[in-house]
Amino acid sequence: MKKIFYLIILAMITSSCKKFLDVQPESQIDKNQLFNSQDGFKEALNGVYTLCSSGSLYGDHLTFGDLEVKAQNFDFIDFSYQNIANFRYSDLSYISRNDRTWTAAYQAIVNCNYILSVIDSKKDLFTGNNYEIIKGETLALRAYLHFDLLRIYGPSYSRANSKAIPYLTEVKVQSTPFSTVKEVMQKLVADLIAAKALLKKADPIVSSAYVVGYPSTIGATETNNSDLFLQNRRLRMNYYTTCGELARVYLYMNESALSLSNALEVIGSNKFPFTKEADFVATDITKKDRIFYPELVSAWAIPGQAKRLESLFGGSNPTFSATTSRIDDIFEKNDVGGYDWRLAQWFMKGTLTTGGAERSFLQKYITNTKPIANLHPLVAPAIRLSEMYYIAAEAGYDVNPTAALETFNTFRHKRGIPNNVVVTDKTSLIELLVSDARKEFYGESQFFFMLKRLNHSIRVSPTQVVAGKDAIFISPIPDDELAYRNN
Repeated sequence: MKKIFYLIILAMITSSCKKFLDVQPESQIDKNQLFNSQDGFKEALNGVYTLCSSGSLYGDHLTFGDLEVKAQNFDFIDFSYQNIANFRYSDLSYISRNDRTWTAAYQAIVNCNYILSVIDSKKDLFTGNNYEIIKGETLALRAYLHFDLLRIYGPSYSRANSKAIPYLTEVKVQSTPFSTVKEVMQKLVADLIAAKALLKKADPIVSSAYVVGYPSTIGATETNNSDLFLQNRRLRMNYYTTCGELARVYLYMNESALSLSNALEVIGSNKFPFTKEADFVATDITKKDRIFYPELVSAWAIPGQAKRLESLFGGSNPTFSATTSRIDDIFEKNDVGGYDWRLAQWFMKGTLTTGGAERSFLQKYITNTKPIANLHPLVAPAIRLSEMYYIAAEAGYDVNPTAALETFNTFRHKRGIPNNVVVTDKTSLIELLVSDARKEFYGESQFFFMLKRLNHSIRVSPTQVVAGKDAIFISPIPDDELAYRNN
C-alpha cells in the first residue's frame, strides 16, 4: 500500500504546526519530542485541524468543489468542469484533485492515530478535562474523515458487504486492508460513541454557561475562556458534533431510531439558535450574517481561504456560478421561493465578462474588504442545525408522521416560508427534504452525499434527470493506492 506507507512520514511534515515540522520521520522519531507535554498534544491536534482546513479538504475541495459540480448546481464554460458535471471522472484535472483529497484525508487520519497511540500512556500530563477533550476530538476527527472518504470513494450502505476503504486505527508501515462498507460503519460508530462519552462531561459547550453567538454579541461566551484552546468550541469537533455525526452515520445505516435520538439531542439542547431574520437580511454588511452562523453545530475555520473563495464565487467572472434560470429552478422562485430568505439574500445577479445569460453569483462566502469588520469569521460548515431537522423528519416519520412533518415545517418557517406542507407518505416527505436540502446546502457539498445515500436521481435541468448509480456516486480510488497493495 504505497500511498499510506508514505503517509506516515508525509503526515509529520505537512502540518503548519511548528512542532510537527520539527519532528523526524517515524523510523527515527522519539515520540517524546512532541508528546512530552500537554501543550504538545494541543499543538498536534491543532495541526490536524489545519490540514482539514486546507484546500485539499474542507477549505476547498470537500466544501466548494467537485461534489457541488456533480450535484448540478453550477453552469460552466470551462470544459474540464463540464466533464465532471457530465460525470466523466477520467478528466485529468479531476483525477489530480481527487487524488490529493484521498492523500490529505489519510494524512490527517495518520496524525490522529499518532495522538491516539500515545495519549493514554501520557494521561498524567493533562490538567482539567484536557485529556478527555483532546482524545474525544481526535476520535471524532478520525471518524468524520473516514465517513467522508467512504461517502466519496465507497459504495453506499445498500452494498454493505462490498469492499470500500481502509479504516486506519494504528500507526504502522504495513498496508491496511480495505474494510467493507459495513465494517467501516461499525468502526465509525465505535469511534463516535467513544468520543461522545469523553466529551459529554468535559466539553465546555455542554455547560449552560456556554452561549453560542456572534463574536461581538453581548452575552455570547464562545471567546471568553482564558484558555485559547477551549474557545470557539464550534470550530472544533465538540460534543454536539459527535451527536450530529452519529445522526448522519446511523441514518446511512438505516438505523432510524438511533439517528433520530442523536438528531433530537442536538435540537433539544437549544444550544444553536435559529438566525434572526434581521441579522440575515441586514443591509449593514458589518452586521450581516451570510451563513446562518449561530446554527452551525460545527464548522472549519478557513480565514486563509478568503482569496480562493473570491476567485471561486466573487468578481465578474468566478469559477463557479449558475444561470439565474438554474437558481430560480432550484429555489422554486415561482412557488415557495418567493418567500425564501435564501434565494433573496444568497445571490447577486450579473453577467460574466464573457457575456451570455444572466448569472446569479453566490454571496454565502463573501468577506468584507479590510479593514471593514465581519459579523462572524469565515468558516466552512461541517454540521448544520438544519440537517438535524431534516434527519429528525426523515428518521421520525415511520414512528410519528405528524411530529415529523411538524419538525420540517418548523424549519421551513425559519427560512421565511409561511405555509405548512402536508404529505401522506414518506416518499413524498423525502422528495420535499431533497428539494429543500439542495437550497440549504448550496455551495457546501452535503447535498451530493444525500443523493448518494438515497440513490436518488439527479436533476440536471427542468427537462433532464439522470438516474442515480455507482458510476456517478463513487469516485475512483487513486491508481497508486490500488497498484501497490495486495489486499
